[in-house]
Amino acid sequence: MHQDKKRVVVGLSGGVDSSVAAYLLKEQGYEVIGLFMKNWHDETVTISNECPWVEDSTDAMLVAQKLGIPFQAIDLSEEYRVRIVDYMFSEYKEGRTPNPDILCNREIKFDIFLKAAMKLKADFVATGHYCQKEVLEINGKNTYRLLAGADRNKDQSYFLCQLNQDQLSKALFPIGHLQKAEVREIARELHLVTADKKDSQGLCFIGKVRLPEFLQQQLKPVKGKIIAIPASSPIYENKGIPAGFAPEDIDQEVLEESCMAYTYRESDGEIVGEHNGAHYFTVGQRKGLNVGGTGKPLFVIATDTRENIIYTGLGEEHPGLLRNGLFVKSAEVHWIRPDKRLEVGETAQYQARIRYRQPLSNATLLMKAEGLYVLFEKAQRGIAAGQFVAWYEDDEAIGSGTIS
Repeated sequence: MHQDKKRVVVGLSGGVDSSVAAYLLKEQGYEVIGLFMKNWHDETVTISNECPWVEDSTDAMLVAQKLGIPFQAIDLSEEYRVRIVDYMFSEYKEGRTPNPDILCNREIKFDIFLKAAMKLKADFVATGHYCQKEVLEINGKNTYRLLAGADRNKDQSYFLCQLNQDQLSKALFPIGHLQKAEVREIARELHLVTADKKDSQGLCFIGKVRLPEFLQQQLKPVKGKIIAIPASSPIYENKGIPAGFAPEDIDQEVLEESCMAYTYRESDGEIVGEHNGAHYFTVGQRKGLNVGGTGKPLFVIATDTRENIIYTGLGEEHPGLLRNGLFVKSAEVHWIRPDKRLEVGETAQYQARIRYRQPLSNATLLMKAEGLYVLFEKAQRGIAAGQFVAWYEDDEAIGSGTIS
């Protein structure tokens, strides 16, 4: 039992994970307050009856009642619109692929929500994320490690890859050491209303949203060409990094060619169909192109939102889908562990991923004045500007950045 009963505000989402997180904290002797975030008002784009916020709010309240903890709801919809929704629209408009979940954690849960919790005189905030935290002492100062969740199938450390030391110092992840099945079992034993509730698949804390309709609110449909680029195109010649390279010896031109997106012109391929707006598509996508008779599936390999053209390639081994590296501008490089920051000219070996649940891949990080080059041992599929790359050392997330 804690002598001075530390106060924790739990983000109760109306799901099973945060419900069990609240229960475990109470069991550990914390003074627990449940807080539900309402992030969205616009019902026109949510899929009705599939996890609308009203149902989630009610479930969160019922869980709080069952656990005997105070409960409040907080309306963050205005901040959410400005920081997440407007950002998403502007990114898609530019032909980039934002990750709203990572932004939601950085901007909403561990910033605005955290500040609201501190006004309630909380010592910590807690969420139902599948990740873990450890404290190291370096030079007499606490340094916080963000570690993968014990359930590898559910590990959500990637979604928290933009958090900083200050945010981590105030964060608790009570279910990070558990498997999902164990979390559900605890909820069933407690007869919590959320025990068998399906995991939400929608945008973070909004519920299930139809993304195309959501985007169409501001990004109007505009007909444009779908162009197929042949796999044998000279664009792809000599675009790899030589085997057995030493990062510091790589020519700058080769480095940039390997890490920057391919650029295409209309004349590089042939027109195979038409689309409703380049801003609705992302690199690596195959659904929604509606081009028949190609034999193998067509994949989006690039989008040009200014000219409103989608470039595609045939088959999943098309060279336009694969790249050896990526680049993160200096201003976009984030170190969860500032003590491991690379200085200009330094290199390091890590493992990296560019999307949630993607297996980690060996990568060499090379820091230059203009930014960070991430060179993969094996070419990566579907690297898109706007996505986040996160790099790890074993189970620990070390840093991240927005892909240019």
